[in-house]
Amino acid sequence: MIEFIAGVFASSNYWFIVLRSTAPILLVTLGAVITEQAGIKNMALEGSMLWAALTGVIVSAFTGSPWLGMMAGILASVTIALILGLFALKLDANAVLCGVALNLFSTGGTVFVLYSLTGDKGISSSLPSKIIPFIKIPFVETIPWIGKVISGQNLIVWLAAFAVVAIHFVLNKATIGRRIKATGENIEAAKAAGIDPIKVKFFTLIVSGILAGIAGCFLSMGYTSNFTSGIAAGRGYVANAAQVVAGGTAIGAIFASLIFGLTDAMATYLQNIGLPPELIQALPYLVTILGFIVVTLIRDRRESIRKRQLLEGKLPKGSLKPIAVGGSNGNGSLGGGAA
Repeated sequence: MIEFIAGVFASSNYWFIVLRSTAPILLVTLGAVITEQAGIKNMALEGSMLWAALTGVIVSAFTGSPWLGMMAGILASVTIALILGLFALKLDANAVLCGVALNLFSTGGTVFVLYSLTGDKGISSSLPSKIIPFIKIPFVETIPWIGKVISGQNLIVWLAAFAVVAIHFVLNKATIGRRIKATGENIEAAKAAGIDPIKVKFFTLIVSGILAGIAGCFLSMGYTSNFTSGIAAGRGYVANAAQVVAGGTAIGAIFASLIFGLTDAMATYLQNIGLPPELIQALPYLVTILGFIVVTLIRDRRESIRKRQLLEGKLPKGSLKPIAVGGSNGNGSLGGGAA
């Protein structure tokens, strides 16, 4: 078994799959990070991905354009995010419960729409949908091993890498980033500073909707070539857990998402050694949960040690910075004033 795993890790094809598997979970994790920093938890990421995946397939099939399909998918995803914002921010409902309700609606709603159009409840193979292009890099693909890992990846994989840079810039360099963090850390202080928390939270929901939309389109127009029932496969929920491990940063989102990507890619290879398919399907999520627990425990232990050293006078007073696990608007990570 050890030799088998070592061989897999040495394979360029394995790392090609790792990047492909990490991209969608990274995108939705970034979406979860930015909303959490504003003090609202977007639990509807799963539903956003489902509607994006289905809408992208349908529109690309009827228009013959993957780009129009992708734009329509993103619009559908943003619509779900805005519906969440309407209930959580305008109607003062519980954001988490609203998000879960939207996910349940999306699970059944996408199947209903698929069946209405194709007569099939499971897959959209009867629709001539288009594929988001794969990018081959001539001067890279000739490089041994590395070329096979990087060249030939789908465009969305590169968009995921760009999204990390963009979200990092927004949260740490842009004015809107300071407003987002101010809203998440102390909503009353943000109001006193002239910041409109509702607008800020809607902005982050729109951004998270765009990111989830890109991820959803990738699942049905790049990762695979069809929409299938439940294609998001819990990635939206995993992303909300991953953002906790990410510590509210775009860079942290990379490492949190890689935990899922590494195990998801490994599951592809484990199919060849006779393990039960049910175990293989559950493995990425099981290992991801365990990985998140370990990372969180290590981080909390380090923070505890730093606090102890500060109390003992071994660290300068300004050296201890609290680890932000999302923002708070006075009632946890819920939108509005719901409890």
